[in-house]
Amino acid sequence: MTTVAAPTSTGPTSTGSTAAALALDAACDHLLGLQASEGWWKGELETNITMDAEDLLLREFLGIRAERDTAEAARWIRSRQRDDGTWATFHGGPGDLSTTVEAYTALRLAGDPADAAHMRAAAGFVRESGGIEASRVFTRIWLALFGQWRWQDLPVLPPEMVFLPPWFPLNIYDWACWARQTIVPLTIVSARRPVRPLPFGLAELRTGRPVRRGRGGWDGVFAALDRALHGYERRPVPGLRRAALRRAAEWIVARQERDGSWGGIQPPWVYSLIALRLSGYGLDHPVIRKGIEGLDRFTVRDEQGRRLEACQSPVWDTVLAINALRDAGLPRDHPALVRAAGWVLDEEITGPGDWSVRRPSLPPGGWAFEFDNDGYPDVDDTAEAVLALRRVAHPDVRPAVDRAVRWMAGMVSRDGGFAAFDADNTRTLCTRLPFCDFGAVIDPPSADVTAHVVEALAVEPPPSREVVRRAVVWLLKAQEADGSWFGRWGANHVYGTGAVVPALIAAGVRPGARCVRRAVSWLERHQNEDGGWGEDLRSYTDPAWIGRGASTPSQTAWALLALLAAGERTSAVERGVAWLVARQRPDGTWDEPFFTGTGFPGDFFINYHLYRLVFPISALGRYLNSGPGAGATASVGDGASVGDGASVGDGAKTRDGAGVRDGADGVGEKAAP
Repeated sequence: MTTVAAPTSTGPTSTGSTAAALALDAACDHLLGLQASEGWWKGELETNITMDAEDLLLREFLGIRAERDTAEAARWIRSRQRDDGTWATFHGGPGDLSTTVEAYTALRLAGDPADAAHMRAAAGFVRESGGIEASRVFTRIWLALFGQWRWQDLPVLPPEMVFLPPWFPLNIYDWACWARQTIVPLTIVSARRPVRPLPFGLAELRTGRPVRRGRGGWDGVFAALDRALHGYERRPVPGLRRAALRRAAEWIVARQERDGSWGGIQPPWVYSLIALRLSGYGLDHPVIRKGIEGLDRFTVRDEQGRRLEACQSPVWDTVLAINALRDAGLPRDHPALVRAAGWVLDEEITGPGDWSVRRPSLPPGGWAFEFDNDGYPDVDDTAEAVLALRRVAHPDVRPAVDRAVRWMAGMVSRDGGFAAFDADNTRTLCTRLPFCDFGAVIDPPSADVTAHVVEALAVEPPPSREVVRRAVVWLLKAQEADGSWFGRWGANHVYGTGAVVPALIAAGVRPGARCVRRAVSWLERHQNEDGGWGEDLRSYTDPAWIGRGASTPSQTAWALLALLAAGERTSAVERGVAWLVARQRPDGTWDEPFFTGTGFPGDFFINYHLYRLVFPISALGRYLNSGPGAGATASVGDGASVGDGASVGDGAKTRDGAGVRDGADGVGEKAAP
């Protein structure tokens, strides 16, 4: 078995700590056993069955759908259907109209008859929920590809958008990177308006009611703009249209990754393949061939069927695993950690990308989420990579960390906060377009990303100190009235609060500061009776669910990380640790069917299969290896902290300063962005 560091003399000494140490040892053994020979870790990234339904529809459109793939995907889709005939977007969630429409269509494609019991139940739900007419635009685009919806009844996305300069409203760089990569190919699809008829219709999913459109305010303005674009679409300027289609196709081809993907994520990948096929690229063209073959790498096959990962997270999983094992007490020169650090260093992105449009003079240096995504490094992965690499004895760490610190600091937005992929991607005009009825389409700063940057930069020398000070002020302003923080990339306020509190402590905010005490109080109030923490994903749309939900290993760990950072050694901490210990599986990991990751708040969610392991390891490790008052120092690099008395904003100072004066964080009464 792996031997982790023994509890410190000032740390827990109860019988419970012995059980926690045994649980930690077993969890570390399991995690080490999952490491690939190259040094990385990667857990499955589970989403919902729209990935599998759209994969079958893509293959049908391209004329490459195989019977084995169809049968295996259909088996997986059927296995995810709920008792009421619907499909949800997350485990335990309510039935979702658009997801059910896409699943139903894919099963009809696979040969399931419309009069089968499971299909009748699904169709009934669709009709009761408003039918195809009430489904999201993306679903109706898929239906239009097969003649099940009229193109003229969809919002127009003219390819001429590609010519708009970055300063002009609604240019493609006003969209978040994931939306931008999707929008550009869809402009080609929207202009070409292809139809590949299916051997069946979907009349049983229709209500006959018209699609509801906004009438007043901005909705009315953009509805009028859409009508004007429809008029232009009937008679576009021929030369301009040809040039726009050519430029859009070139833009797409230039951004294909080495593995054949676009951005390492499903939406731009499938639409790019369709767009290029419509642009005259044959199935034997290297770009198309590489794109189709690359999907195999994202395909999971097992006894449950065939399913497609929407994305893969090896960099994210690996740096989280490094930090977890260091929190557990593995030495910095442990071979597994050195090997992992070497792999991470090889994944560093040292070239420009779309982020350079807003920061043209900023030298590159960071990491992306995926195996291959050189055009879109992200701030969140880079921050966690910096935290991890500084804790490993690898000779090449420091130059890469220096480049990453410079790049991260340069990606700060004007308000002092940090977003995931772009800086100052905050123009909301594109969110008003009729097309944008699903998912986040801009990338404003968020509390969780900003917190990770603060934690990573807190021990760095100037000029990082000023960046940290402004970011801490941003976090104080973003604190919710109830004391929590909104979680953009994880569910939800438990994730946001679990990220921000350790970051504030790392930056020198005292554990007794009012902002920290309010957060601790919020976590204690929302602890479940069983000792764990959980927050249902419905909290993004229904405030009644904020901080409420079935206890999960990852969310319990997030809450513990915040409480431990704040110096808490209370019954809440002991009960949380006991919950983790009691629910550990014999193999050292934990069960977590619930989704705790967020793609688009309210719309698209993720179950990271490694979260259930890495975060409990970090929480148990810090519980055992940190004494009272040690806070989150283990998370910022083996005990280092700011510690020089420099101000971190509005009365907040480092640990040996005056701390946050009462009321200084009152700006935190504002809602999170």
